[in-house]
Amino acid sequence: MASQSAFVFLIDILFNLYLMVVILRVWLQLVRADFYNPFCQFVVKATHPVVGPLRRVLPAIGRLDTASLVFALVIACVKVVVLALIAKVPFDALFILMAGGITLVKEIFSIVFYVLILRAILSWVSQGYNPIEAVMAQLTEPMLAPIRRIIPPMGGLDLSMLVLIIALQFLKILLFGGSMF
Repeated sequence: MASQSAFVFLIDILFNLYLMVVILRVWLQLVRADFYNPFCQFVVKATHPVVGPLRRVLPAIGRLDTASLVFALVIACVKVVVLALIAKVPFDALFILMAGGITLVKEIFSIVFYVLILRAILSWVSQGYNPIEAVMAQLTEPMLAPIRRIIPPMGGLDLSMLVLIIALQFLKILLFGGSMF
Protein backbone atom coordinates (compact mmCIF):
# COMPACT_ATOMS: atom_id res chain seq x y z
CA MET A 1 0.00 0.00 0.00
CA ALA A 2 2.84 2.41 0.83
CA SER A 3 4.55 1.69 -2.48
CA GLN A 4 1.31 2.49 -4.31
CA SER A 5 1.07 5.82 -2.47
CA ALA A 6 4.65 6.65 -3.40
CA PHE A 7 3.96 5.71 -7.02
CA VAL A 8 0.79 7.88 -7.09
CA PHE A 9 2.77 10.76 -5.56
CA LEU A 10 5.47 10.45 -8.23
CA ILE A 11 2.96 10.30 -11.08
CA ASP A 12 1.04 13.28 -9.66
CA ILE A 13 4.22 15.37 -9.35
CA LEU A 14 5.49 14.52 -12.84
CA PHE A 15 2.16 15.33 -14.49
CA ASN A 16 1.80 18.55 -12.47
CA LEU A 17 5.30 19.77 -13.32
CA TYR A 18 4.84 19.27 -17.05
CA LEU A 19 1.33 20.69 -16.88
CA MET A 20 2.79 23.81 -15.24
CA VAL A 21 5.29 24.17 -18.09
CA VAL A 22 2.49 23.96 -20.67
CA ILE A 23 0.36 26.45 -18.71
CA LEU A 24 3.37 28.76 -18.57
CA ARG A 25 3.58 28.60 -22.37
CA VAL A 26 -0.06 29.73 -22.65
CA TRP A 27 0.53 32.46 -20.06
CA LEU A 28 3.75 33.68 -21.70
CA GLN A 29 1.91 33.97 -25.01
CA LEU A 30 -0.97 35.88 -23.37
CA VAL A 31 1.32 38.51 -21.86
CA ARG A 32 3.61 38.58 -24.92
CA ALA A 33 6.67 37.83 -22.86
CA ASP A 34 10.19 38.13 -24.26
CA PHE A 35 10.68 34.75 -25.93
CA TYR A 36 14.43 35.37 -26.25
CA ASN A 37 14.68 35.06 -22.48
CA PRO A 38 16.44 31.78 -21.50
CA PHE A 39 13.53 30.74 -19.24
CA CYS A 40 11.03 31.29 -22.07
CA GLN A 41 13.28 29.33 -24.42
CA PHE A 42 13.20 26.40 -21.98
CA VAL A 43 9.38 26.50 -21.85
CA VAL A 44 9.12 26.62 -25.65
CA LYS A 45 11.62 23.80 -26.19
CA ALA A 46 9.97 21.60 -23.55
CA THR A 47 6.54 21.94 -25.17
CA HIS A 48 7.30 22.39 -28.88
CA PRO A 49 7.41 18.71 -29.92
CA VAL A 50 3.64 18.48 -29.32
CA VAL A 51 2.49 22.09 -29.52
CA GLY A 52 4.30 22.80 -32.83
CA PRO A 53 2.40 20.22 -34.88
CA LEU A 54 -0.81 20.90 -32.95
CA ARG A 55 -0.65 24.58 -33.95
CA ARG A 56 -1.11 23.58 -37.60
CA VAL A 57 -4.52 22.17 -36.66
CA LEU A 58 -5.50 24.62 -33.89
CA PRO A 59 -4.50 28.20 -34.71
CA ALA A 60 -4.28 30.83 -31.98
CA ILE A 61 -7.30 32.97 -31.20
CA GLY A 62 -5.83 36.43 -30.74
CA ARG A 63 -3.21 36.10 -28.00
CA LEU A 64 -4.66 32.81 -26.73
CA ASP A 65 -2.50 29.87 -27.77
CA THR A 66 -5.32 27.33 -28.25
CA ALA A 67 -2.95 24.51 -29.21
CA SER A 68 -1.10 24.81 -25.90
CA LEU A 69 -4.36 25.15 -23.97
CA VAL A 70 -5.80 22.01 -25.58
CA PHE A 71 -2.52 20.20 -24.90
CA ALA A 72 -2.72 21.25 -21.23
CA LEU A 73 -6.27 19.87 -21.02
CA VAL A 74 -5.13 16.61 -22.62
CA ILE A 75 -2.29 16.29 -20.09
CA ALA A 76 -4.74 16.91 -17.22
CA CYS A 77 -7.15 14.29 -18.62
CA VAL A 78 -4.35 11.73 -19.06
CA LYS A 79 -3.31 12.37 -15.47
CA VAL A 80 -6.87 11.68 -14.32
CA VAL A 81 -7.02 8.45 -16.34
CA VAL A 82 -3.66 7.18 -15.05
CA LEU A 83 -4.53 7.94 -11.43
CA ALA A 84 -8.01 6.40 -11.84
CA LEU A 85 -6.48 3.23 -13.31
CA ILE A 86 -4.03 2.96 -10.42
CA ALA A 87 -6.83 3.48 -7.88
CA LYS A 88 -9.08 1.08 -9.84
CA VAL A 89 -11.84 3.68 -9.94
CA PRO A 90 -14.40 3.34 -12.73
CA PHE A 91 -14.57 6.31 -15.06
CA ASP A 92 -16.20 7.47 -18.29
CA ALA A 93 -15.44 10.17 -20.87
CA LEU A 94 -17.52 12.84 -19.11
CA PHE A 95 -15.79 12.16 -15.79
CA ILE A 96 -12.38 12.37 -17.46
CA LEU A 97 -13.20 15.66 -19.17
CA MET A 98 -14.69 17.25 -16.05
CA ALA A 99 -11.92 16.04 -13.73
CA GLY A 100 -9.30 17.07 -16.29
CA GLY A 101 -10.83 20.55 -16.52
CA ILE A 102 -10.89 20.89 -12.74
CA THR A 103 -7.29 19.66 -12.55
CA LEU A 104 -6.26 22.23 -15.16
CA VAL A 105 -7.97 25.12 -13.34
CA LYS A 106 -6.43 24.07 -10.01
CA GLU A 107 -3.01 23.91 -11.63
CA ILE A 108 -3.51 27.39 -13.12
CA PHE A 109 -4.22 28.71 -9.61
CA SER A 110 -1.12 26.92 -8.32
CA ILE A 111 1.25 28.20 -11.00
CA VAL A 112 0.04 31.79 -10.54
CA PHE A 113 0.56 31.42 -6.78
CA TYR A 114 4.07 29.97 -7.21
CA VAL A 115 5.10 32.65 -9.72
CA LEU A 116 3.90 35.38 -7.35
CA ILE A 117 5.81 33.86 -4.43
CA LEU A 118 8.93 33.38 -6.56
CA ARG A 119 8.73 36.98 -7.77
CA ALA A 120 8.39 38.24 -4.20
CA ILE A 121 11.40 36.22 -3.03
CA LEU A 122 13.50 37.30 -6.02
CA SER A 123 12.63 40.96 -5.37
CA TRP A 124 14.16 40.64 -1.90
CA VAL A 125 17.40 38.96 -2.94
CA SER A 126 18.16 39.91 -6.54
CA GLN A 127 20.96 42.32 -7.32
CA GLY A 128 20.58 43.79 -10.77
CA TYR A 129 19.10 42.18 -13.86
CA ASN A 130 17.96 38.58 -13.59
CA PRO A 131 16.28 36.90 -16.61
CA ILE A 132 13.98 34.81 -14.41
CA GLU A 133 12.89 37.88 -12.47
CA ALA A 134 12.23 39.72 -15.74
CA VAL A 135 9.90 36.95 -16.94
CA MET A 136 8.13 36.80 -13.56
CA ALA A 137 7.54 40.55 -13.81
CA GLN A 138 6.15 40.20 -17.34
CA LEU A 139 3.81 37.43 -16.19
CA THR A 140 2.50 39.09 -13.03
CA GLU A 141 2.48 42.79 -13.85
CA PRO A 142 -0.84 42.65 -15.82
CA MET A 143 -2.53 41.29 -12.66
CA LEU A 144 -0.74 43.54 -10.18
CA ALA A 145 -1.08 46.89 -12.00
CA PRO A 146 -4.89 47.19 -11.52
CA ILE A 147 -4.49 46.42 -7.80
CA ARG A 148 -1.79 49.10 -7.50
CA ARG A 149 -4.21 51.65 -8.96
CA ILE A 150 -6.59 50.92 -6.08
CA ILE A 151 -3.98 50.35 -3.36
CA PRO A 152 -0.83 52.31 -4.23
CA PRO A 153 2.48 51.47 -2.55
CA MET A 154 2.58 52.96 0.96
CA GLY A 155 5.89 53.98 2.46
CA GLY A 156 7.80 51.93 -0.09
CA LEU A 157 5.73 48.83 0.69
CA ASP A 158 3.81 47.34 -2.26
CA LEU A 159 0.85 45.34 -0.97
CA SER A 160 -0.50 44.43 -4.42
CA MET A 161 1.16 41.01 -4.41
CA LEU A 162 -0.26 40.15 -0.99
CA VAL A 163 -3.74 41.28 -2.07
CA LEU A 164 -3.54 39.14 -5.22
CA ILE A 165 -2.32 36.06 -3.29
CA ILE A 166 -5.19 36.45 -0.79
CA ALA A 167 -7.69 36.91 -3.64
CA LEU A 168 -6.38 33.80 -5.42
CA GLN A 169 -6.60 31.75 -2.24
CA PHE A 170 -10.15 33.03 -1.61
CA LEU A 171 -11.23 32.10 -5.16
CA LYS A 172 -9.63 28.67 -4.93
CA ILE A 173 -11.38 27.92 -1.63
CA LEU A 174 -14.65 29.29 -3.01
CA LEU A 175 -14.43 27.11 -6.14
CA PHE A 176 -12.85 23.93 -4.79
CA GLY A 177 -13.38 23.86 -1.04
CA GLY A 178 -10.92 24.19 1.79
CA SER A 179 -7.83 22.88 0.05
CA MET A 180 -4.73 25.03 0.34
CA PHE A 181 -1.97 25.41 -2.29
